[in-house]
Amino acid sequence: MAENVSKKKAFPAKGLITAVILAVISVTIFWLLQRLLMPKYQKGAIEGSFTEEYYKEKVPHDVIFFGDCDAYANYSPIKMYQEYGISSYIRGNGEQYIWQSYYLLRDTLKYETPKIVVLAVHGLQFDKPRYEAYNRMTLDGMRWSKDKVDAINASMIKGETFASYVFPIFRYHERWNKLTASDFEHIFSKEVTSHNGYYMRCDVMPYDNFPAKAPVYSKTFGSNAQYYLDQIRMLCEEKGIKLILVRAPVETGWYSHWDKNLTKYAEEYGLKYINFKAVSKEIGIDLSTDTYDTGVHLNIYGAEKLSVYFGKYLKDNYDLTDYRTVPAVAAEYEKKIEYYNFIKADQEREIKEYGELKSYGINAVE
Repeated sequence: MAENVSKKKAFPAKGLITAVILAVISVTIFWLLQRLLMPKYQKGAIEGSFTEEYYKEKVPHDVIFFGDCDAYANYSPIKMYQEYGISSYIRGNGEQYIWQSYYLLRDTLKYETPKIVVLAVHGLQFDKPRYEAYNRMTLDGMRWSKDKVDAINASMIKGETFASYVFPIFRYHERWNKLTASDFEHIFSKEVTSHNGYYMRCDVMPYDNFPAKAPVYSKTFGSNAQYYLDQIRMLCEEKGIKLILVRAPVETGWYSHWDKNLTKYAEEYGLKYINFKAVSKEIGIDLSTDTYDTGVHLNIYGAEKLSVYFGKYLKDNYDLTDYRTVPAVAAEYEKKIEYYNFIKADQEREIKEYGELKSYGINAVE
């Protein structure tokens, strides 16, 4: 009799264990499918990897850039380190909105407090989010925190749901027929595609017949953009960080009245605003050789010129560490320099061989 009772008690325990095992298997399969179906951004639109690559950093940074393509395509942190020992990083993405830069700054402050924040002002022209694809490229790679939650809520456009950010498989479940070998190869880990957040391009497409500027919708920045600019400024003040506003020396749609607004804003709050377009000749920028897309972004030759110029300004005006004299940091940067030089040489080889970038261009297979 006692034996039968013990057997009856054992059956529920076995059932519970089985249920737990099945639940674990189900969750694991769900997670693996989600990882498989999410874009890997290892080729083509590699900007989608930039947000998460920051978390792999092993060195401190005195200078951190924030912004859209005006940040990640036009400044070379590796060149700044080589010339001046400045350790910097770019937390930028395609069409990164000003509120996303704010929440990425808050996210960054969980890991380090830079001496200087450099904000590319190009994104101030957007007062509302426009495209889900850009939201995904910026936000999917953020580590989960209240700042990611707030960034998502501030960025979603019509048709997006918060649940699809928590469970990206809801967004990417239809990618199954677009999977490539890269999706399987990088399901668990990804290769670093940037150089401290810098997007390297060695091809040359000279400035020529740049498209007409879009019509001016407002002579002032929108209230939402202005609000988050203020939030970035006040957060930097709170943390004792110097804030520098910059405009890259390229031919993007930018207007003189916006420039005047920023000059006035910088004067009012004691900030530095540098319009590099106004001093492009002094920098040595030549848009017949220093751009890869008719003047919208600098290529590596232009970015290195700008980085040497800006790096000298930073070195001369701020108390920054020369990390070339810090052995542990210098050792890491030697690896970064080796990778930077390898990719540069490989891109130049492809251009010489094919007349264009085959593996690195925007048309490369994902």
